[in-house]
Amino acid sequence: MSGTIYERALDFIPEGATVGLGSGRASTEFIKLLGARVQDGFKIRGGVPTSNASANLARALGLPLLSLEDAFPLDVAVDGADEWDPQLNLIKGYGRALVREKIVESCARKLVILVGPGKAVPTLGARGKLPVEVIDLAIPLVRAQVRERFGWQAELWQIDGKIARSDNGNPILDCVIPPTALITHPAETEAQLRAIAGVVGTGLFPAMANLVLVGDEHFELLDEQVRAL
Repeated sequence: MSGTIYERALDFIPEGATVGLGSGRASTEFIKLLGARVQDGFKIRGGVPTSNASANLARALGLPLLSLEDAFPLDVAVDGADEWDPQLNLIKGYGRALVREKIVESCARKLVILVGPGKAVPTLGARGKLPVEVIDLAIPLVRAQVRERFGWQAELWQIDGKIARSDNGNPILDCVIPPTALITHPAETEAQLRAIAGVVGTGLFPAMANLVLVGDEHFELLDEQVRAL
């Protein structure tokens, strides 16, 4: 194998495709490469960004953008992840775009995930954090419920001592996952979290990724893990 994980991801973008554009470091590099290819004459129908930052970058590079309604269903989505397990279940959302990422990527026929070193885990939660987006009123309820049901503490995401917010305008609780309370059944845990009143979305992405491209510290392609393409 040769090249970077970003270059390899371009192989899964057919001419005329609709593309979900993820958020975060890996997605930024992919968007830059896709933008360069479009500037060289490659045609895509349009991209659907998962964050304001990705939308602004895509516009600056001249990538055509579409609404999700106009692009639905997407041919492929490309994004990063914060954890992935041997079944290709994911934790995402350290970059705070988890809800929009899940919506867009649920609409894609194929989800390609780009990861560097340190993201592979035997069981989700091993890196100790799961973001959960909530509405303001629900903060105390969600904190109490995740402590009671899962044994997790939930810390409010703040910047400079003030409540920080997602692009949707909502606060995010970072559930602190101890080694004794890892996520052994991601789909079940996702359903239980979503059942708590006031939860907008979680960073659990069970059984969504079709392909994980694994890179080294320089993001040179090391491995490809496939579920079903």
